[in-house]
Amino acid sequence: MSTTATLDDARDTKRVFVSSRLGSLLAVAPLGVWTVNHVWDNLAAFQGPEAWQRAVTEHPHPVAHGVTLAVVLLPLVLHTIWGIGRLRSTAPNNTRYGFFANFRYLLQRVSAVGVLFFLGAHMWLAMLKPRLLEGHAEPFADIAHEMHHHGPTLIVYVLGTLGVAYHLANGIGTFAMGWGLAASRKSIRTIERLSIAFFLVLLAMSWAVLYAMWRAGA
Repeated sequence: MSTTATLDDARDTKRVFVSSRLGSLLAVAPLGVWTVNHVWDNLAAFQGPEAWQRAVTEHPHPVAHGVTLAVVLLPLVLHTIWGIGRLRSTAPNNTRYGFFANFRYLLQRVSAVGVLFFLGAHMWLAMLKPRLLEGHAEPFADIAHEMHHHGPTLIVYVLGTLGVAYHLANGIGTFAMGWGLAASRKSIRTIERLSIAFFLVLLAMSWAVLYAMWRAGA
């Protein structure tokens, strides 16, 4: 009986290990890569509506659009399922240990919930609803108008992009340590600095996009 229990524990440990590595891998590639590229494309808002439409909403072929959706949505669904499992099975210990790493752990879990709701609303309003119900991609004028004249929309995007930037940056650091890319104290400190730098750069890019859209909405 004890041998069977030991084998079951070993299988559970292996399953948790594999799912953890797969979940963190999906967060970096392709989701992390696509997120950075998506934000970069949205910077075309500074060049005007036509440039933004070409960079963000137009695709050379319908098949390319379908492949893009599959490459992004499938890993996103898998990562979300994995993340919900993590939220249910783990809990921060900030009340017992007040270390900065534990605080980042708590922020990672809080940002995960916020990002989940933000991405759900963003994908429905900016991608699915216009295409499925209106038969076209979202016009630049519509989102720019919302950014400038509807305060709640602007606040949601400011906080949502903040959550995405932090969640991705901190996730990259966790990925590097979990996959053994950073093992020594020196390398861990280096990864932490790089994660902070990445967070600031991605956040600056995201808020620059929001500013460009807010300005255009005037």
